[in-house]
Amino acid sequence: MSTRRDFLHLSAAATAAGIVASPAAAQAPATGPGRPIPPAGGNQTALRLATFIPEAGGAPRLGAVRPDGHIVDLSTIPNPGFDPARMVSLIEAGPAALERVRQAAASGDGPSVETVRLLAPIPAPTRNIYAVGWNYLEHFAEGQAVRGTHAEYPSHPVFFTKGVNTVNGPYDPIPYDPTVSTAIDWEVELAVIIGTGGRNIPEADAMGHVFGYSVINDTTARDMQIKLHGGQWFKGKSLDGYGPIGPWIVPAADLDPGDLRLQTRVNGVVKQEASTQQMYFKVARIIAELSHGLTLVPGDIIATGTPPGIGNARKPPEFLKPGDVMETEVAGIGTLRNVIQAVPS
Repeated sequence: MSTRRDFLHLSAAATAAGIVASPAAAQAPATGPGRPIPPAGGNQTALRLATFIPEAGGAPRLGAVRPDGHIVDLSTIPNPGFDPARMVSLIEAGPAALERVRQAAASGDGPSVETVRLLAPIPAPTRNIYAVGWNYLEHFAEGQAVRGTHAEYPSHPVFFTKGVNTVNGPYDPIPYDPTVSTAIDWEVELAVIIGTGGRNIPEADAMGHVFGYSVINDTTARDMQIKLHGGQWFKGKSLDGYGPIGPWIVPAADLDPGDLRLQTRVNGVVKQEASTQQMYFKVARIIAELSHGLTLVPGDIIATGTPPGIGNARKPPEFLKPGDVMETEVAGIGTLRNVIQAVPS
């Protein structure tokens, strides 16, 4: 019997080999006009750093997506000072390397991003994704209503992690296996990418440790999260493929995370809509608290929490099913588009 991870690997291999729909078709939005380039409502000149496969059978490499929708292959930069196949290598290389990338993006050219296959910006992180729970007051309240509890709001961020195998591409399928879960839920979140590592980072200095921002959906198996394993969150949050992220990273210098619109759409219907302005614990506070006694390293990914509108809190509850199209957008960054796809039996 095929496993969920086998399904993801086979789907990726089929896409690269041209067995399934072309990347352009796979990236087409569920409803409405347009393509993922450029991101609606954002700085059209912002640098966008992607990991991509240029052609079937090709190896992953880094690219800079231009405002006109063309992607510049960073492996063409002479003496770049970083490994042009690894986003974390670019992050570790520091400001000088990022400036070389900016210059290459401004003067270079390449194919349309719609003709390549975009992967998660950091396709295989070496550490779990850090995540924040209950970071929007209304989401905390809707969860309380579902659970029938009346606890006070936490005075410190609630942290958990998602396993590394949750990482999924921005336009790749999310596996649906009814023997594992039938209550798959959506959670749009702003992702923070750590640039400079550290331990016990002061809140006043925390923003200087941010490399950039991306979009993540903390896709969750609610039945597993709530009913199994003692009610703790890790397993229900960590199923293979349950963490689509991308479509790229926007460097911190190019984006103010203080008031970005977040939205989840399922089959074109808006399910979540809010602003990062509503985050109770802001990015700097999250980094300061997370790093207290815990060392952060370059390339660490932090999911900063989801706003209200999750499927489990609706009356009646709503969950994703095979064939559904989940779009996850953070204005100023971009949009993920993931089809819920049944795992072959």
